[in-house]
Amino acid sequence: MNRQLFPLLSLVPGLALVSGCAKGTKSADEQAKRPNVIYLISDDLGIGDLSCYGATKVHTPHLDSLASQGLRFNNAYATSSISTPSRFGLLTGMYPWRQKNTGIAPGNSELIIDTACVTMADMFRAEGYATGVVGKWHLGLGPKGGTNFNEEIRPNTSDIGFDYEFVIPATVDRVPCVFVENGHVVGLDPSDPITVSYEHKVGDWPTGLENPELVTMKPSQGHNNTIVNGIPRIGWMTGGKSALWNDEEIADVITDKAKQFIINHKDEPFFLYMGTQDVHVPRVAHPRFAGKSGLGPRGDVILQLDWTVGQIMQVLDSLHIADNTLIVFCSDNGPVIDDGYHDQAFELLNGHTPMKEYRGGKYSAFDAGTRVPFIVRWPAAIRPGIQEAPFSMVDVYASFASLLQHPLAEGVAPDSRNQLSTLMGKDSLGCSFVVQQNLNSTLSIIQNEWKYIMPSDKPAIEYWTKMELGNLPQPQLYNIQEDPSEQHNVAEQYPEKVAELDALLREVIAGEKKTFER
Repeated sequence: MNRQLFPLLSLVPGLALVSGCAKGTKSADEQAKRPNVIYLISDDLGIGDLSCYGATKVHTPHLDSLASQGLRFNNAYATSSISTPSRFGLLTGMYPWRQKNTGIAPGNSELIIDTACVTMADMFRAEGYATGVVGKWHLGLGPKGGTNFNEEIRPNTSDIGFDYEFVIPATVDRVPCVFVENGHVVGLDPSDPITVSYEHKVGDWPTGLENPELVTMKPSQGHNNTIVNGIPRIGWMTGGKSALWNDEEIADVITDKAKQFIINHKDEPFFLYMGTQDVHVPRVAHPRFAGKSGLGPRGDVILQLDWTVGQIMQVLDSLHIADNTLIVFCSDNGPVIDDGYHDQAFELLNGHTPMKEYRGGKYSAFDAGTRVPFIVRWPAAIRPGIQEAPFSMVDVYASFASLLQHPLAEGVAPDSRNQLSTLMGKDSLGCSFVVQQNLNSTLSIIQNEWKYIMPSDKPAIEYWTKMELGNLPQPQLYNIQEDPSEQHNVAEQYPEKVAELDALLREVIAGEKKTFER
């Protein structure tokens, strides 16, 4: 993974912060009025996976409560249908396709966000917020050339705005299966150093390919490299036995770390970016939830995710800071059912529809790839309700900047638009267009009732999941109000609309449409 050099962001972060935004310059009264902010991003969760979005086969009471107390968005979109670029776009305010080679990061990837970039965390830190990142990261750690897990890992998230770090380096199906806290692998025995490769086997640990008899969760596609806790992973590792996580306990561990961060900073404004491993594969629920959903492991980890959200809400209530805490809950991309393991996710759906009526899913240019659950609660300032306006996660950065009255320097968050009124429920129009990216970086754009997908010579099907990617060699145009399932390509009937949206998308690509005025 190569890092973007960010020509517009060549200023060091401190110089990119304009006068009046330095830490500590706000008055005590101004500090008191600003909310704490928790951005809680789940993994591979579908808009049809929550009972507050209409699911009937699984019940998510804590998320339902969050939605009933806040704004539930019906037309919110991630910027990508895969994890790494989606998170990159959120934290940088830059469309991920502007950076070359932004795909799914391996577990030993270098830090993908250049330290010269002024991130959302940098902005909160400059405004006097304590900043923390807990849980799934998947944006790389360490220098160009890859991560050395046996020494202090630098650069790490502290170099892009976070005061505290407790992270899963990539995904739970990728090695190394360890936590990293403030640049160090938690519990590592120096006499048992970690070696990681995504090119060839290292060490003598068994693999799913060579030792299938040792596997407790059988792979359906790929996922046949080093076995950790009976689960074959992507990539090879050896060493670090004392640092390996227990899959059943991951949700508990990261939830406790998030709660402790909140407790530690209850008397000052804080920004917490929390990524859950749920509902990503391998889906391993704590015994409290295993077998409880009736939908198999995928349903069980939805219950576990709901518990995690409930725990965060509970600690805010116990500290009496819930009213002035803004919580955003969302998913990084759309759902996937079979993503590499035989966990009976398909067989046990029992009528559950993670994608609802939308086509595609994770990896896809179709709507289920990027249309995600998105809930915002801030009792002191946001009236509960349903937000039908279109909203893109790339616009969160500039919207938060507006909330904090923080001027963004030239080149900072170059694609993010101020949509604070939409985020707060005061605007029913929303953003004027939404741009999306699929696994193969095929781009699409939504404006009003129309969705246009650019022609692509990439594969039509993702080979692991058999998911439709939305790639076709000819233009695609859908009226998503009349045809939300994107079954009828009407590009030939409306060539003028194809030309109009293609031109608009090309202006965005060229950097000429950071803010499109309504």
